[in-house]
Formats: sequence, C-alpha cells, structure tokens
Amino acid sequence: MEEITAEPIVVEIEAPGEILLNSYATHQLTPRIEAQVIERHARLGDKVNKGQLLVTLSSVTMSEAQGQLLVAENEWQRVRKLGREVVSARRYQDARIAAQQARASLSAYGMTQSQIDQLASSDTIENANGRFGLFAPLSGTVIRDDFITGQMAQVGSLLFEISDETTLWVEAKLAPGSANSIQVGNPAQIMIDGNWMPGKVIQVHHTLDETTRTLAVRLEVSNPNDRLHTGQFVTARIQNGRSEERGMVLPLNALLRSADGDWQVFVEHEPGEFEPKEVEIVRHMGGRVQIEGLESGSRVVTQGAFFVQSELAKSGFAVHNH
Repeated sequence: MEEITAEPIVVEIEAPGEILLNSYATHQLTPRIEAQVIERHARLGDKVNKGQLLVTLSSVTMSEAQGQLLVAENEWQRVRKLGREVVSARRYQDARIAAQQARASLSAYGMTQSQIDQLASSDTIENANGRFGLFAPLSGTVIRDDFITGQMAQVGSLLFEISDETTLWVEAKLAPGSANSIQVGNPAQIMIDGNWMPGKVIQVHHTLDETTRTLAVRLEVSNPNDRLHTGQFVTARIQNGRSEERGMVLPLNALLRSADGDWQVFVEHEPGEFEPKEVEIVRHMGGRVQIEGLESGSRVVTQGAFFVQSELAKSGFAVHNH
C-alpha cells in the first residue's frame, strides 16, 4: 500500500549498452627488453594481489646490466670508504655516477628497487644471471596470459593483462539529441538477468560513432560477486536530471487492465476495502509510470494488485469503473 502525492518527475533515457573493462583499473604487463620466459607463476582467471610475482624472465641484456652494477657498485663502495681526502674529486664523482646509472638501467629494464638493492649488496658475480620477475601492479584478475614457457618475449609483447573487476564500465549508445541532456554524475541503471543494477554516468563522449551515428555515454557499475562480464549486452536507463515537472508516479505492477481494457489501480477507500479507479498513463519511466486520474493522498495497492482484482472478481464485484 502506498499513499501517492505529486513528486518530481525523473525522466529516463533508455538505450542499448555493452559491458566493458574499467580501463583505469586495468594493467598490461610487457617486457621492456627481449627476454625468455623461464617460469610462470599465475594463470588465466587467477586472483592476484598487488606485488605478487607473475612470471620469471631471463635476458642477456639484463645479465650484462647486472654485471655492470656489480662492478660499478664495488668501485663506488671502495671510493666512498677511501673518502674525498684520499681520492680525487673526479674519481669520486665518476664512481658515484656510474653506480647510479647502473641502477637506473636495471630499473628501466624491469627490475624492482628491492631486487636492485639485493643484487648491489652481493659480491657474487654469479648473481648477474639475467633473471628478473614481473610483478602484479594492482590486485585483480588475470584476464589474458597469451604466452608459453620457454618462448622469447619481444619488447612490448603482452604477457599478462590484469583488471580489477569490482567496478566495470557500460558504454551506452544514445542519439546525439538525447545525449546532450546527460551530465556526468547522473544516476543510471542497467538491466541484467531480469534485475536492475544501479550505476552512474562518468563520461560523455564528444565524437559520434562513424557507423551508428550515436554518441557514447559511459556508466560505472559495481560488480558484486562477478555477476557482470565484459562483452555482455544490456539495457541502460539514464536519468537526464533536468525535468522540473511534478506528477503522480506508481510502480508499473500497480496497474492492471480492466475487463474493458482500460488501465486501473485499486484504491483503499476504507481500511481493508478497495475499489478500482481508472487511470491514464502519461509516460513510462523504467519500472514506474506517471499517471493521471487520482487525487493526491490516495492510498493505492502497489503490491498484490492482481490478487486484489481476483478476490473482488470472486465476490461478484465488478472490477471496472467508468
């Protein structure tokens, strides 16, 4: 039962949409130097944590850079112990720069700072074996791992793609005229498996799709329990937030057809006593409708209207009204 009064009319625009990855929460792992895949530590579909080792690689280029660090670090430590009073300023400066450059090279090639520090603190040349790891830059799900152990991975070739799928994007396609009324932050919802899920507008594109001549509006939607998957097609409803109109609004399932085919609702005129009232639909708004034909303050059956109609019919009451 719901007492209805005039309320602001929220106009919704309905459009088809597609679920996409949240690109701002997605990361691709690629080697910065040519390297051989030695061992994988994660697989497609795995949940990984930020900083987790994903793959071990080996590279001749990395081995040479590691060896240069050991030499440069050894020289720098020797010069620093001797001090500025013993060695020339030029030698002191050159040793420090060489060590810094060796560290920078290893960092640029893909070693982490902790790996570099560990290597620099060792005096064993055998540690310059060219091995290094790639680590997860964020917590998420492995959604691509297109490589095999033993292959040579070229610079920039994709080894892993990881995405945090707790929030996903929906790209809705709207006619340009409709999209012009949409603003960032407007509430939205999408239909999935017969249920509506809330979201919001985060971006409105500024260029038309050359094929469909539509304008894309990007929504952000939470993804509890991994219910949503990229590539799924959905129906999106977006509030344009500009209407100042007021009217009577009811859930769609509060309306039933009378025997004459007219729309009607059931109004409680006395506690536990109901009568049908004919109404007109002004507009559909998702799962709700704006109607005319009722007085403000009317108490309307919003759940179980079909049951009320059936009971009235059984009692011999005419469930139509003119």
